[in-house]
Amino acid sequence: MKIAIMGAMPEEISPILEKIGSYKTISYAGNKYYEASYRGIDLVIAYSKIGKVFSTLTAATMIEHFGAQKLLFSGVAGAISPTLKVGDLIVATKLAQHDLDITAFGHPFGYVPEGAVFIEADKQMIEMSKEVAKDMGKNVQEGIIATGDQFVANEERKNWIGSTFGADALEMEGGSVAVVCNALEVPFFILRAISDAADMDASFSFDEFLQTSAKESAEFVMKMVDKLAN
Repeated sequence: MKIAIMGAMPEEISPILEKIGSYKTISYAGNKYYEASYRGIDLVIAYSKIGKVFSTLTAATMIEHFGAQKLLFSGVAGAISPTLKVGDLIVATKLAQHDLDITAFGHPFGYVPEGAVFIEADKQMIEMSKEVAKDMGKNVQEGIIATGDQFVANEERKNWIGSTFGADALEMEGGSVAVVCNALEVPFFILRAISDAADMDASFSFDEFLQTSAKESAEFVMKMVDKLAN
């Protein structure tokens, strides 16, 4: 089995690379990919850079060029739900693109013809994450994650995304990764640790809590890989 582990920023994959220790670096399509063997599983690890375009390119490359059969995403997100605090973990049940707008043609926000507003994550890995959470003694929330090419630091915009999509958290890559995995029939799992509240203080909170939140997410994702190895 070959598993892709993906993040958007160096901080989101560096704890994973540290845990693995030994890996091979491959430069391809303007990015670096790290291949390693871990507990009998072949891994390919990369950070895409921020946003939907780069994450689409990276996810597709990991699947089509490197042959990944499952994809796990580790990273940080802004909270919409008041039940989520900085450092909390959220597992995506389904994802949408909050900035995709062809409502002028009578379609709902997030929809494109021949597509769907929401794409569901792999149910088997979501169930597995409940076991991991129990083993780690962590309270992990499941919910809807909304993706867009903007860092949201505005209460009004955050509330609109929450009410329009029923979203619990927002970020900048998960929805596009979901589109790629769904199209290529690769099971995917997206985990985010909360780094900010997507409000007027978001930029300050993000910088302060990025590394600690990213480590929380990375630790959990590696426990998921342990489960898959078993």
